[in-house]
Amino acid sequence: MVQAIPDKLYFRIGEVADLTGVPAYVLRYWESEFKLLHPKKNEAGQRLYRKRDVELVLRIKSLLYNERLTLEGAKKRLLAEARGEAEPPEPGARAPAHGEALERMRGRLEAIRSLLSRDHRGRGP
Repeated sequence: MVQAIPDKLYFRIGEVADLTGVPAYVLRYWESEFKLLHPKKNEAGQRLYRKRDVELVLRIKSLLYNERLTLEGAKKRLLAEARGEAEPPEPGARAPAHGEALERMRGRLEAIRSLLSRDHRGRGP
């Protein structure tokens, strides 16, 4: 489901939390972790998020919660996307289901086990 972001110039942190479903304390933490996320601050020190900041929050949320990337993995993916090295998923594209990811991982592990058992049989005690 694509999140509709109102057509406003700035959003306060509470509004962003409501729009994205990400608590304000997590938004502040992500700001310290993701260098691409840097909302402006007004004279009173309140964070003012632009529409692109809100879109970035939604992207980070998707990477962490839907694609289950680590913070480091999400940072690398965002930097690659910002450099144009990786294509972001198309809107409405479905992330692989948890079961599909497990099946791919199982296949990789079985291939590694096969390689290791072949290598082990070829060597003497």
